[in-house]
Amino acid sequence: MRITTSEIYENLMMALDTLRSNKLRSFLTVLGVVIGVWTVMAIASIISGIDYAVTKEIESFGTNSIFLYKFERGMRFGPPTREERMRKTLTYDDAVAIAQLSTISIAVPLLNITNDYFGRKLSVKANGKESAAIILQGTLPEYENAGIWFVSSGRFFTRQENESRDEVCVIGASVAEQYFPFLNPLERLITIGGREFRVIGVLEKREQLFGGGEGSNDQNNIIFVPYSVAHKLKPNAEDVFILAVARPGMLKLAIDQITDLLRIRRQVPFDKPNNFGISTADSIIETFRSITLGVAIAMIAISSVGLLVGGIGVMNIMLVSVTERTREIGIRKAIGGRRRDIMWQFLIEAMTLTGLGGLIGLLVGWLTTLLIKMIVPSYVPLWAPVAGFVSSVGIGLIFGLWPAWKAARLDPIVALRYE
Repeated sequence: MRITTSEIYENLMMALDTLRSNKLRSFLTVLGVVIGVWTVMAIASIISGIDYAVTKEIESFGTNSIFLYKFERGMRFGPPTREERMRKTLTYDDAVAIAQLSTISIAVPLLNITNDYFGRKLSVKANGKESAAIILQGTLPEYENAGIWFVSSGRFFTRQENESRDEVCVIGASVAEQYFPFLNPLERLITIGGREFRVIGVLEKREQLFGGGEGSNDQNNIIFVPYSVAHKLKPNAEDVFILAVARPGMLKLAIDQITDLLRIRRQVPFDKPNNFGISTADSIIETFRSITLGVAIAMIAISSVGLLVGGIGVMNIMLVSVTERTREIGIRKAIGGRRRDIMWQFLIEAMTLTGLGGLIGLLVGWLTTLLIKMIVPSYVPLWAPVAGFVSSVGIGLIFGLWPAWKAARLDPIVALRYE
């Protein structure tokens, strides 16, 4: 059933004339299509924006970075299992052993001392202000070379200061703004857990996901101290998080070496799974995307209900249109119109109707994206408007088939007698 370009143009003009003569009815008919396409646009922009922001945030920790903990890092739901709670902790000695591997350039332990051994938060005081919501981390001087944090003024602590347990610290940008808003923080004293620390460095401010937050939700609200001093503040703590950085081009081999090393050190039987978590930026991003993909599919499936409702409305209105224009169809057939001409006339009219609905949905979706962008990161991927418009035209094609076929099958004699 071929159709020429001139025939398409002629039918399109006829369809537009019909729509112009029934503006309100046409709009109400495609309202479901408008809502469906708008929903697809809004969902796509939100999910794509969040995916971009999360990917950028995770990759900022280094594409060669390997994260090690007794639990799996990344997104998880529910509390740890009994087996996870019973696992041995990773230790400082594990970090030292990993650092000796040929594929590893850096391996450092991080000891969180935000809470003391009894779960009480350590308070931080300076310049007449006090807070218990600052993230406190103990680590080694090599952490500076991991490429995660950069010192904007001053310096990071040295190996000598770590070995001699000097009470020095490097503070985040939010700590500097909170405690020393109009002062140079360097060489000033800040009290952590009742001990006075000398500020020797201030970190550059990091961009944060969704603009960050306050207190412990603010990545820049952090203080680093030498690992030996942190262990002195929390003497019974052995549960550390280990950050390892693989040498360029050796990430997969480094993961294999670390896995073998820790399984030996932790005496894991060969037929048992790892009793520790090991992940990379890519694995965390992959886990996150698998979750967002499921959410996207579910929400798009729900939004397709709007398209389905729009399609049923189109079929209904096209059947009414065929009835109303029965005599017109009879006249066209009487002067030589073929079945295929009648069928294409109504099919193109249905596709024009839903296509215009799709364009309205895209416009509303675009405006919605601009509003969403003021709250969360968002952008419209190329596939979203293309898929929205194609699906809207496809709805017209599918649901317009029966009315078009019915019009094409009308007997011209009966149609001419129709009043």
